[in-house]
Amino acid sequence: MPQYPNRQFLDFEQPIKDLYEQIEQTKHLAEKNQKIDYSATIKQLEDSIVDKRREITEHLTPWQRVQLSRHPDRPYMLKYIEKISDNFIEFHGDRNFADDKAMIGGFAEFEGETVMFIGQQKGHTTKMRQQRNFGMAKPEGYRKALRLMKLAEKFNKPIITFIDTPGAYPGLEGEERGQGEAIARNIFEMVRLTVPVICIIIGEGASGGALGIGVGDKVLMMENTWYTVISPEGCSSILWRSVDKKEIAAEQLKLTSIDMKGFGLVDEIVDEPIGGAHWDYLEAADLLKKAILNNLNEIKLLTPAKRINNRIEKFEKMGFWTELPITDLEINA
Repeated sequence: MPQYPNRQFLDFEQPIKDLYEQIEQTKHLAEKNQKIDYSATIKQLEDSIVDKRREITEHLTPWQRVQLSRHPDRPYMLKYIEKISDNFIEFHGDRNFADDKAMIGGFAEFEGETVMFIGQQKGHTTKMRQQRNFGMAKPEGYRKALRLMKLAEKFNKPIITFIDTPGAYPGLEGEERGQGEAIARNIFEMVRLTVPVICIIIGEGASGGALGIGVGDKVLMMENTWYTVISPEGCSSILWRSVDKKEIAAEQLKLTSIDMKGFGLVDEIVDEPIGGAHWDYLEAADLLKKAILNNLNEIKLLTPAKRINNRIEKFEKMGFWTELPITDLEINA
């Protein structure tokens, strides 16, 4: 994990940055004047950083949680795979058009068994972000994901998906190659998979880009993530013709993990290290690993038919609606 001064700070993390700068200044003084022991002062400042991280986390607004989900230092899918599994073998291509680098997947060893990992991957550098298309998969990405899901089903291996996308790629070539059909096909097929399926939102969970790999026996959300039909900026642009209302949009969209759990759209919130997953990759991975294991062990006790029926019932219950009675006038019309 990067250390200060290479660490990046969000605007509301400025008090933490100030404390880091005080530590650097104190260390500099210690080097200049070695007769004075500054270790107690440094330890006090380090404890203050932890306290400040906890204080900030306890009072986050929905927009600040969106910002944390996009934090430049936040771990992405490959980092979690590295920490929680061994011998990951990535597969490429949809066997139809191309290999989409925004969507990755492959088999790995997870706690003594083989599982299929599938998910969106962003990049930490400008070049890698461009290669990964900022985590926005094209139709071939979703078709690759479905190919790997069917491969896992063939060999009776559990599927774990990692969702982290600002949305499916909205460009012309995506529409030409059937973006909507590819996502709809994945949703249809994921409901009918006979193997255990766990979906985890590890960062951004926007629109159909998330739903294309988001149908499972259990849907988990990490603490500082969001999940909704549109980004706050997109919502603000549509409703107010400006992105300046993104904070209001984030509040009104009810997109946080707490909101989603309250609506019954996700099954569990996975805790993060104090201040967010970017502060401690290993702890974040350990917390996620425990959640995956607990849910996977529960799902494996069910028969394939029961898993499918539970998925259908689970997603059929989502949303709020009212059925109006059909009147005689409507019948005779």
